[in-house]
Amino acid sequence: MKKLNHKILSKRKRKIEKRLERRNWEDQERPMFKGSNIHYELDGRDKGIACGGIGVIHTLAKRIGLVKEIDKRLHLLKRHVPYHESDHVLNLAYNVLAGGEGFEDIELLRQDEAWMDALGAEIIPDPTTEGDFVRRFLGEDVMTLMEVINERRKKVWDRQPKEFFKKAILNVDGTIAETTGECKEGMDISHKGIWGYGPLIISLAQTREPLYLVNRSGNAPSHLDSPVWIDRSLDLVEGRFEEVWIRGDTDFSLTEHLDRWDKRCKFVLGFDAHRNLVGLAQGISEEQWGELERKPKYEVKTEGRRRPENVKERIVRERGYKNIRTVSEQVAEFAYRPGKCTKTYRMVVLRKNLTVEKGEVALFDEIRYFFYITNDMTMSPAEVVYFANDRCDHENDIEQLKNGVKALRMPSDDLVSNWAYMVIAALAWSLKAWVGLWMPNKMLGKRIVRMEFKRFLNTFMKIPCLIVKAGRRITYRVVGYNRCLKDYLSAFSMIKMCRVT
Repeated sequence: MKKLNHKILSKRKRKIEKRLERRNWEDQERPMFKGSNIHYELDGRDKGIACGGIGVIHTLAKRIGLVKEIDKRLHLLKRHVPYHESDHVLNLAYNVLAGGEGFEDIELLRQDEAWMDALGAEIIPDPTTEGDFVRRFLGEDVMTLMEVINERRKKVWDRQPKEFFKKAILNVDGTIAETTGECKEGMDISHKGIWGYGPLIISLAQTREPLYLVNRSGNAPSHLDSPVWIDRSLDLVEGRFEEVWIRGDTDFSLTEHLDRWDKRCKFVLGFDAHRNLVGLAQGISEEQWGELERKPKYEVKTEGRRRPENVKERIVRERGYKNIRTVSEQVAEFAYRPGKCTKTYRMVVLRKNLTVEKGEVALFDEIRYFFYITNDMTMSPAEVVYFANDRCDHENDIEQLKNGVKALRMPSDDLVSNWAYMVIAALAWSLKAWVGLWMPNKMLGKRIVRMEFKRFLNTFMKIPCLIVKAGRRITYRVVGYNRCLKDYLSAFSMIKMCRVT
């Protein structure tokens, strides 16, 4: 970063810190929001945008070769009049990064001259054109686009320190993407009675990047076609990471594939509580069961405060609703060979001792068993359960793709075009992760990787800038400030100096 920019940012930081420093206020006669003499004027010379952070994102996309690779390998247009394939893909992804939620929001950007100048574009595609673009995709085209993105993803990974490659954990799960449409090809009713689609999502736990997203009919079971995409994900990380793990729920304990996966990686998968397994668990002697102690959700660094009343539990008790409460948990293990496997694996069993209550009355006690199959022999049974439970973080990733990025909004009219939109919109989430991985400030970079999409937009994208075009240069003149701006601009300097082949 230039010394002048560093001085300007330091000055802005000092001013805001002085403004926000604690002071002993006297009783104020007027409210703090006292602005009254407000006027609006139109600037006839300068143009500005609210999402000044897009310049960093676009520079990153060009430096890692994403733009060139899309145009080189994705062929959907016979003639480029005037747009290329990369123009459409970036236009949709940047719309999401500007806070848009669908095709219709592109029109706001298309009417913004400063936005187009900021990206060096004479014009950008309109919403109708983008709808036509995603409908051009065939299944193999979507796969090509995902492979292009993953090839560039590996280039970002290659710049990470050695510690990054110690372990790769692949989280696998399906979800339900609801739609209110009635004429969308491929939609169906799920087991929960929800109309829509049933996407499969495989992500890398460390960076929360969606490696593969696959759109499927709404009544598809979670495991449908998952072995194919799990194998593709293994191909992506195998040989780069020292350890590779698969983690999923009971839908993905596909016994006909376990022997093959055992040769490639380690896995911890939930397993259905079949009658024979429950019988084996009940036959375990009490001496073999170990108590499972749940870790606290967080560490109290100050003095402990009085626990607030559990209002939810009180209402359930007062109104006499049935309530299931966990009394204790124990873990044990035994060797087990599924019928479709040639090898014996380790089966970890979690025994939950439950009390079923109705109001103040305890009705009866109940014991439930949960099973986890793994080929790892180093973790304790409790650690296997903790590791499997950490899969719940993948639910947060899916939630962000659904309601943060709006990638599962399904705005088009058939399964494949909605799949294409899903992959392109999810690229915005990957670009967020890549910015975090490129940060010189590694602590901030980790925070960006874990950050909710909305907060990322508010912190790193919504940076007010004046756009100045002079000759071949596009200058983003920053007029806003936040405390992360210095690190963000430092990351931009690193990205700009680097050229990935």
